[in-house]
Parts: sequence; C-alpha cells; structure tokens
Amino acid sequence: MKLSELLKNIKPIQIIGDANIEIKGVQIDSRKVQNGFLFIAERGTQVDGHLFISKAIASGATAVLCIDLPKQLPTGVTFVQVADTEDAVGKVTTLFYGDPSRHLTLVGVTGTNGKTTIATLLYHLFRKFGYKCGLMSTVINYVDDTPYPADHTTPDPIELNQLLAKMVEAGCQYAFMECSSHAIHQKRIGGLKFKGALFTNLTRDHLDYHKTFENYRNAKKAFFDGLTKDAFAITNADDKNGMIMVQNTKATIKTYSINKMADFRARILEFHFEGMLLEINGKEVAVQFIGKFNVSNLLAVYGAAVMLGKKPEDVLVAMSTLHSVRGRLEPVHSPEGYTAIVDYAHTPDAIENVLNAIHEVLNGKGRIITVCGAGGNRDKGKRPLMAQEAVRQSDQVIITTDNPRFEEPQAIINDMMVGLNDQQKKKVITIVDRKEAIKAACAMAKKGDVVLVAGKGHETYQDVKGVKHHFDDREVLRNIFGIPNK
Repeated sequence: MKLSELLKNIKPIQIIGDANIEIKGVQIDSRKVQNGFLFIAERGTQVDGHLFISKAIASGATAVLCIDLPKQLPTGVTFVQVADTEDAVGKVTTLFYGDPSRHLTLVGVTGTNGKTTIATLLYHLFRKFGYKCGLMSTVINYVDDTPYPADHTTPDPIELNQLLAKMVEAGCQYAFMECSSHAIHQKRIGGLKFKGALFTNLTRDHLDYHKTFENYRNAKKAFFDGLTKDAFAITNADDKNGMIMVQNTKATIKTYSINKMADFRARILEFHFEGMLLEINGKEVAVQFIGKFNVSNLLAVYGAAVMLGKKPEDVLVAMSTLHSVRGRLEPVHSPEGYTAIVDYAHTPDAIENVLNAIHEVLNGKGRIITVCGAGGNRDKGKRPLMAQEAVRQSDQVIITTDNPRFEEPQAIINDMMVGLNDQQKKKVITIVDRKEAIKAACAMAKKGDVVLVAGKGHETYQDVKGVKHHFDDREVLRNIFGIPNK
C-alpha cells in the first residue's frame, strides 16, 4: 500500500520525502522492522520509540512517522511528522490491514471485573449458534478455533489488526474483545469499528497508571463516547458509574440489573456449587455458574446476544450449556471432601465478589480459608484493602506472593498487613512461598470447607525479577490432591 493511502485518516504536520512509496509493513518495534516498512516512533510508558529511529532505518525502514524529527534527516527515507503518534498508529495500522473490523461484527467489553468472562462466553455462545468467531482476551486469543497466546488484555494496534485480519480471512463473522483502560487511553483500539460495547463495573484498579479514579473512569468512558449511532451500548445499572459511562454516547443505550428495573433483568431462584437456577426477563434457565457477579456477567452476555439479533429463548437454551472460564471460580475437589476454588480475583472488589459467592453456597456450613497476595509494581493502594476484604469474609487467611515482578515479596506482604488491626491479624499468617502457602491452606481444611486460592487464576507463571517461572495454582492443587494434571 502506498504511504499516502495509509495517511488518509490522519492530519500530518508535514511530510518530508516521497509520500507515494510502497509500504510493505508497519511496526512500532524497531526489532521487527524489515525492508520497506513504516516505523512509527511511539512514546510508550516505558520506552520512547524516537530513540530507535536510526535502528529502524538500519533495519530497512523507508518511512518514519514521529512527533519529533531527527536533527539529521537521512536521504531515501520519508518522514511524517504528527502531533500524536498514539492517535495515528491505530488509524494507520487499521488501513494497512484492510480495515478488518469493518468486515466483522465487533463487540468490546470494558470494566474492572468480568471482561474476560463476558467476552469468552459471547465467543462460545455464538460458536454454538454456528458462527465462526474471534476472541481477544486476557487468557487467550482465538481466530475461529485456532488459539493464539495472549500477552496483554488488549494487544497493541499492530497485533490487534493482524488478529482481526486473520479473523476476516478465516471467515469469522463476529469478534469479541476485552478493552482495557490502558488500551483505550493509549488509543490501541483507535480506528476500529465497534457494533457494540458493554460496561461491567468500576472499582479501584490500575491507579499506578491512571493516578486518580476519575482518570481511570474517564478512560473507560472514552470507549462509549467514541461509539457511532448505529452501535449499541449495554451498561450495568447496578454500578454507580454505569449511567455515567453512556451519558455522552451516540449509541443505542440498554441496561442490565439484578437489583432494579432494566432492559435485561435477573433474579436467583436457587444456587449451589454446580450452578444456579435463574429467572431472566421472566424465563427460567439453569446455568453452570455461581455468584451474583456471574449473574451480572450472564445478563451482559444475554443482552448483547439479543441486541445482535438472537431470539431470547434461543439465547437462554445456549447459555444453559456454557461453563466457567478457566481460572474464574474454577473448583478442584479434594479426596478429603473439601473444595478448592481458583480465581483470578486481584482487586478488593473481585475478592469480595468471589467470597460472597462462596458464602452463598456454603450458607454457614463450612469454613473459608483464603490464600491471596498482590502484584508487584502495581497500584500499592489496593494492597491493604485486599487484605481487609479477605479477612472480613474468611475464617483464615494466608497472605503470600502473587507476581512480585521487581519488588521484594515480603515488602508487598507488609503493605497488605498494614491494612489490618491487631484483632484481624489473629486470623492471618504470612508465607512468602506461594506453593507452601497453598499446601498450608489445604492442610488446615476439613470436609465441607472451601480453600480459595485468589489472584492468578488462569496464569501459568510467576513473574519474578523480569523472569516468568512456571507456576499454576490449579496444577499445585491437583498435585496436593493426587489428581492427574490435565
């Protein structure tokens, strides 16, 4: 594609050189640049791409899109100066890959908790309806039934458009994706055409990046602000920020709720560890999920499917066959008669939701032993709040390591303990080694109890000093129980 064609959706400050050269690829990573590529010098949160312009040119870049021009402009390279590379990269990349989202029915899910579950369930639901679908999630990406590893909740614009283009090539009609606050703020989804957007909830998270809760909320809201009038926006009326999300959207607004009047409503008729009996918009359906928060997730799935033209009764039948996403309230039953639950809960609100769900099923007939930690180099303010929530709803808590990254594990544990008073600390022990912490929790458990192992869910690694070591909570539990690993 000619460079001039790639630039038609942006307004360059100036173009120095030939705008009619052929571009063979687009990259933001200088290490992946090849001959004939356009290199976009993004100012990232960790690295400034402007520092790698000369390296990109040495690797064969024939065009560079940047904010600041080099002092010495090499011959034979076209420079495109813009005011904002973050704004440009999505728009340029989308065109290079043939504007793939225009050939798909694309639905995005944003919010603090529930994104993975909702996007994944929509993917499975529409496959049950017989469609080829794509999925982009925290756990894994899919192009129809072909898996691709997921390194971020929302990929960078180049990987994102590559995946979407593969979906179009594979004949996919629908695509469902998580849209993180980072991705929205960094305009990674810029240039994409969304048919629908869903809001789950908003609680404290990622304040290490956004700095304030208001900034975090506004990043999520920007997703809905950018929707067109032919799209739909489905929001959680039970969340105090639910209607704020859609107050400036052009899209058709729909609501869901388990507490108040809404377009999509549900109430719980029965619940147990194998699932719940629900009433959704007046019709009963048995589902293989537990917890009120999962009722909200299922309502969002139901609402999206209906807005995408599916008959309500067909959606309910298909929903009854769906099961929990890997690492989300995933049970591992011990031979001794107690149950271990693995969940990705890594915010105060998520821990509260998971423990509420467990209490609903136990109904006072068993103890809860919670194993949890907090990630390193992330929002430190939520650490004491996570500990408080775990202690409030558990009979025993073991605070341990999560992904310490470049922090010392004991320092993270100390930050969590700061939130507890002397009385609360009596219910807590600290074990730095996560495997030993899980073993200790299992040793304490008796028949009828529940061991909650929170924080890592689907992850199969621990991130320590920049190295990802193999670690899987489910695998550890199965080894303790003498169950063969899947």
